Amino acid sequence: MELQTPIEYLKGVGPQRAEMLKKDLNIFTVNDLLSFYPYRYIDRTKIYSIKEITPDLQYVQLKGKIISFEMLGQKQGKRLVAKFQDESGIIDLVWFQGAKWIQESLKPEMEVIILGKPSIFNGKYNIAHPEIENVSTTTQPIGFKALYHATEKLKNRGIDSKTISRMVKLALQNTTGGIRETLSNDIIEKLGFPKREDALHYIHIPENAQQFTKAQYRLKFEELFFLQLKILRQKIHRKKNIVGFNFSTVGFYFNEYYQKHLPFQLTNAQKKVIKEIRADMGSGKQMNRLLQGDVGCGKTMVALLIMLIAIDNGYQASLMAPTEILATQHWENIAPMLAKLNLNVGLLTGSTKKKERIKIHEAIANGQMHILIGTHALLEDTVQFHNIGLTVIDEQHRFGVAQRAKMWKKNTTPPHMLVMTATPIPRTLAMTLYGDLDVSIIDELPPGRKPIKTIHSFESSRLRMNGFMKEQIKQGRQVYIVYPLIEESEALDYQNLMQGYETIFREFPLPEYKVSVVHGRMKAADKDFEMQRFIKGETNIMVATTVIEVGVNVPNASIMIIESAERFGLSQLHQLRGRVGRGEYESYCVLMTSYKLSAESKVRMETMVRTNDGFEIAEVDLKLRGPGDIAGTQQSGILDLKIADLVKDVQILHLARQYASEILETDPLLQHPKHANMQEHLSTLGERKINWSRIS
Repeated sequence: MELQTPIEYLKGVGPQRAEMLKKDLNIFTVNDLLSFYPYRYIDRTKIYSIKEITPDLQYVQLKGKIISFEMLGQKQGKRLVAKFQDESGIIDLVWFQGAKWIQESLKPEMEVIILGKPSIFNGKYNIAHPEIENVSTTTQPIGFKALYHATEKLKNRGIDSKTISRMVKLALQNTTGGIRETLSNDIIEKLGFPKREDALHYIHIPENAQQFTKAQYRLKFEELFFLQLKILRQKIHRKKNIVGFNFSTVGFYFNEYYQKHLPFQLTNAQKKVIKEIRADMGSGKQMNRLLQGDVGCGKTMVALLIMLIAIDNGYQASLMAPTEILATQHWENIAPMLAKLNLNVGLLTGSTKKKERIKIHEAIANGQMHILIGTHALLEDTVQFHNIGLTVIDEQHRFGVAQRAKMWKKNTTPPHMLVMTATPIPRTLAMTLYGDLDVSIIDELPPGRKPIKTIHSFESSRLRMNGFMKEQIKQGRQVYIVYPLIEESEALDYQNLMQGYETIFREFPLPEYKVSVVHGRMKAADKDFEMQRFIKGETNIMVATTVIEVGVNVPNASIMIIESAERFGLSQLHQLRGRVGRGEYESYCVLMTSYKLSAESKVRMETMVRTNDGFEIAEVDLKLRGPGDIAGTQQSGILDLKIADLVKDVQILHLARQYASEILETDPLLQHPKHANMQEHLSTLGERKINWSRIS
């Protein structure tokens, strides 16, 4: 039987079971089954005595005799209870199903080995539905028993951990011609790995802890190695084969703005990033760079300066943002600054009127417009650039991969791409999700920016907090109050916000205090009107949902109050906090929560209070939520890891990347005979549905 044999042809599976395995566990072939790894092992070499059982034991193996059976309870509560005895005591064994078969196959005084999970009922230990083997016919205890995840639906259809284990053993026995090696002999020898065939046996049927530890390390390395090999190969291919515009000139527009109109001195981190980007854009290859930096670090100024380099070289540039608010804000900041240089900057969003839209389309097509700023509207086929050479995408994680890739087709030669994020990405995730992009980091805030003071507060402090808000408003400051989106429900979200709004009105009555309200159910024009009132200082307080997470820049706002803060993720809390502290004033972020907090919520609140460092927060977030959640559904395909864990296996990831990088340096196409099996395995992995080299 070959590894690619459909799972229905494995003995004992058949079409019906195969359909369930495909649907519930994504097991389509024998290879998929062998890659469905155990989640835990039970040490079958150890026999416990009944008196050794403690609440923290997951599973126990006992050796003794069943001394009696008794049927107890009525209807749904009916159960068979057996008294099991060893030399140290007696414990109840309980079955809610299969009572007749149990009584027929197990006779009192028969010596058996039982395996099960102890639980406490009425102050006494019992084991429900234990596995039982006759001592006279078993060769147990030997080795470790592997446990496999199975859905409730599968268990109800007779496919549980034990059934999957039997299937795996059959697959290992029946694989013809053995299991082919995937790694080179060099790697196996240098790292002391077992052969792949041995590793699969050890991971599923280990005889001792050393065997599955070795197998686990090898299989984790292999998974991460091929992931990195694929990503790095794409990066090499892109740099070698995808031609880009050569922006060799840094001319009038850049120098004029830099020398005469720059509103503040650049930080060393900004200068370093601009240098990296200039080198990319002048290489003759297409730039594909990710720019990471915390809220307020000056990414937009970097974007503006490199757009001027594009214009100096005779090309147009675009800046795409995920929301109209953010796009409009970029335009309002950039257009006046570049008017001094007689550069034409346009704004295109879903709200742009038809007449204005036609003008913009004409100006961008005939080259009269130098920079176009906008939302998803930039992706429309009607937007035809005269000669686009650079695209900047802000808050890139808000766009789907296919949407971002559309910008490639706006010129015959793909424009240079810079994707920016204010959501710091942990290094391990960046290496995996964005491993084929070059990464720049702005890790320095402009001078003079004061760190935001973060306070965790409960309802009992509400009056004191209201007093503090009034004091700040008297000093001329403004306040955000943000409510969470509850269970993705606009109705509940709206209700929650409006209740808060009414409370604010009682505490902060007109005409002394003026309040803006912004939420997802409002029309874009109404939302913008309320935002503008707050930005102009016509209102003191903005009551909002998370629509203000990205894109509001009000230097005068000094307090961010986050209601029900336990409902927010760390990344979102950090983004919201970044809305204040943008001016010269001392700023505060208040996290309001209930007293009942989960352990995870406590960690989130403690982390926010402890640090303003977005990268440290991102690392904690990765540990709490896992990589899939952080990556989001649009990019989760690349994180389909069977055994490796990006949080726990950081060292293995670094080792795998190092080996992949070294091999590709000398043999980028894996043509050397010693790499033949790696090339073969790489080709069997198939092309992913998403081309990750086009992630920008």
